[in-house]
Amino acid sequence: MNINGAQAIIECLKKESVSVVFGYPGGTVLTLYDELYKAEFPHILTGHEQGAIHAADGYARATGKTGVCFATSGPGVCNMVTGIATANMDSVPLVIISGQVTTSLIGRDSFQEADISGITTPITKHNYLIKDVEELPHILKEAFYIASTGRPGPVLIDIAKDVFDATLNFKYPKTVHLRGYSGRYIGQEDHVTQAVEALAAAHKPLLLAGGGVILSNTSGYLRSFVEKTQIPVITTLMGKGAVPDSYANHLGMVGMHGSYAANMAVMECDLLLAIGSRFDDRVTGDAENFAPNARIVHFDIDKVEINKIVHADISVGGDLRWSLPLLANQVQQGRTPYKKQYQEWRNHVLAMKKDHPFACRHLENQISPEVLIKKLNQRLDDDTIVVTDVGQHQMWAAQFYNTEKPRHFITSGGLGTMGYGLPAAMGAKLACPGQTVLLLSGDGSIMMNCQEFATLADNGIAVKTVVLCNSVLGMVNQWQRMFYHRRYAASLLKKGNRIPAISEAMGVPGFTATTPDTLDEAIEKFLSVPGPALLEVRIPADENVYPMVPGGKRLNEMILEGGSRT
Repeated sequence: MNINGAQAIIECLKKESVSVVFGYPGGTVLTLYDELYKAEFPHILTGHEQGAIHAADGYARATGKTGVCFATSGPGVCNMVTGIATANMDSVPLVIISGQVTTSLIGRDSFQEADISGITTPITKHNYLIKDVEELPHILKEAFYIASTGRPGPVLIDIAKDVFDATLNFKYPKTVHLRGYSGRYIGQEDHVTQAVEALAAAHKPLLLAGGGVILSNTSGYLRSFVEKTQIPVITTLMGKGAVPDSYANHLGMVGMHGSYAANMAVMECDLLLAIGSRFDDRVTGDAENFAPNARIVHFDIDKVEINKIVHADISVGGDLRWSLPLLANQVQQGRTPYKKQYQEWRNHVLAMKKDHPFACRHLENQISPEVLIKKLNQRLDDDTIVVTDVGQHQMWAAQFYNTEKPRHFITSGGLGTMGYGLPAAMGAKLACPGQTVLLLSGDGSIMMNCQEFATLADNGIAVKTVVLCNSVLGMVNQWQRMFYHRRYAASLLKKGNRIPAISEAMGVPGFTATTPDTLDEAIEKFLSVPGPALLEVRIPADENVYPMVPGGKRLNEMILEGGSRT
């Protein structure tokens, strides 16, 4: 059929079963938006382009599907750069479609022109600049394939304005043929066997589950493996939910703000099975002294990650959808008495977990972050999707909110993007309308994309937002308190912000809890609102996140609650 480029894009989105697009219009994409309007294709107009891309990101993380967003040229798509980098660091599948100036004006510093392909080359899995309408169908097909296969990531398609108006005989390809890229990564089966043999020989093994388990939808295989072996488990921040937090041998999150038991177990184990983790510095601390007594087995789809930071004694390359079924099957068929063999080790690490739980200070007249998050956890079911911004509240959420299922804890890990939470929660709620979506944010983070409260109200998107307000930039303030002699440079929100007044001005009802005796009633009112709602909770400005491993220190050099050191 003969259609124009804008219509072709919409047809491609239909072929890829895209259910919603997030975006913000502008001059170069007016033809695309005109066809979007005529086709009545679902679109969410956000308050800012960064809101659009974070919403697409939240949608992708909640579903495993590719998120899609639109932006105009120049400042429009440049406003998405932070979101592209966020998705790239956390391996989130996105397709970003941006308008570019007319082909004849490219390279002339035209109005609202930016070389977005050049700008985003380091932070995309792949990108394109389209100047010929005939390229649209196969490039769209390639983009969705590249974004969602192998190690997922964002793909940007920059399209010259005249391409949207040009016509073509549209035919969408059924298959993709890319030189040097198949999207399938199969390793060597004997490497899996070596991992099983190492497990059989170990007496103090530890399983580290990373975000790759979530991305590959292989949590079921991992759980089968864990149930058979009864191996102690730790997770990265991105791996939260890969194994239920309620699993008896779960020691918690590892790393800078990980649990005492998880960090000490890393330092004491004789075998570390790292599955889908890239050994980020926030996980390893001093990488030269990470797991010093252990043989390390590293499962990862990306060969670049193996031996990049931590040396692997056994490397299992390949997609976890290939390797984890093999691992689970070999363990199930084996005769090693895993449970008995690891009993002494399990007793030891579980004793550490019991003796050193995550904890905030006991407060009489102020609200403790621990108490708040545990009360929310008790009021909400296991299907609740928890989204966070970045900072102290993010770490408290990871420590105190029990996550039982994959894709139910959504946060910006690698880039640590403040302002991520509100739009990402919006995307998650649109992806999963039947589930409660709870956003935990701080009074610093929430201001960075607070305009999206209006988007929630305009579209009736029932995100429940809890803002922990301490009138400081919490994590920055904590570091200044602990390492910069209490010189609080630019971290004090002196007047504070009346967050409920801001949300209510945009159509989202707001509530406040300032003391422990008002908390239960405020939570009840907040959760009973049928649409979007906000709860501001006042917490102490000097509350620290513990444990804490100072930057560059070993995992067993933790600062514990009260400031004591290991």
